[in-house]
Order: sequence, then structure tokens, then C-alpha cells
Amino acid sequence: MPGPTDIRPPFTAETAAAKVQAAEDAWNTRDPDRVALAYTEDSEWRNRDTFLRGRAEIRAFLAGKWERERDYRLRKQLWAFGEDRIAVRFEYESRDADGQWWRSYGNEMWEFAPDGLMARRFASINDAKIDEADLRVRPGRD
Repeated sequence: MPGPTDIRPPFTAETAAAKVQAAEDAWNTRDPDRVALAYTEDSEWRNRDTFLRGRAEIRAFLAGKWERERDYRLRKQLWAFGEDRIAVRFEYESRDADGQWWRSYGNEMWEFAPDGLMARRFASINDAKIDEADLRVRPGRD
């Protein structure tokens, strides 16, 4: 799996798609320490109504997220790209502490530093309750 700085701007269709796949693969590890390394030390985030600044805040946010969102599994898809920006559509599924399954849909706008680390991430996300029988972002169902 490529490291966060292995794929750098300026992006082509091929490298943008590879960057999206690398992000999907990393997020599916649910390892906040590993995932946080893909962001600049002063990275800006908006995730729903939460605003974060810096790798330490991102790491803490991700640790809490994956504690709450159990059995998390994500798919990302390249939407568009520019020289140092990528737009992504995604969906993920997880269950809460009560066992309720959720499918979360959204869009992300990414901006990268020249070294390939993400400097900005803005995510808009909506959630829908689903039944376990309706899961589609699972290994073996891709």
C-alpha cells in the first residue's frame, strides 16, 4: 500500500484514482495513528459540524469515531481532480453500540501540499439507518 507521500501533486487521472484508493485502504484499517500520518501537521478539517486543526486533533477524532462506529467499512470513489485537489464520493457502513447499522454517504474535498500530505479535508455526510441484511460495503460483497 502506498504511503501518504508516495503520490504527490500535480495529479493525473491515474494518480488521483490511486490516491483515493490509498485513502480507502488506510481508513479501512481503522488505525487512527496510521491514518493521521496522511495529513499535514496543521491540516484543516470540517467533518459534518466538527472543525479540526492539526494532526493531533485528527488522530483523537478518528480514535473516537472508530470506537463509536463499530465494524466500519468504507468505499471511496474519485469524483473529480485538479492539480492539487481531489473530490471524492463515499459511503461507509457501521453499527452503533446498540447494534443498529448505519450507511453514511458523503462528499469530500481534498487539497494537498506539494509533499503529498493532505492540507485540507472538508466532508459533508448524511446517515441512514439500515438493516444488517442490506449491508453492501462488506468484504465479499464488493
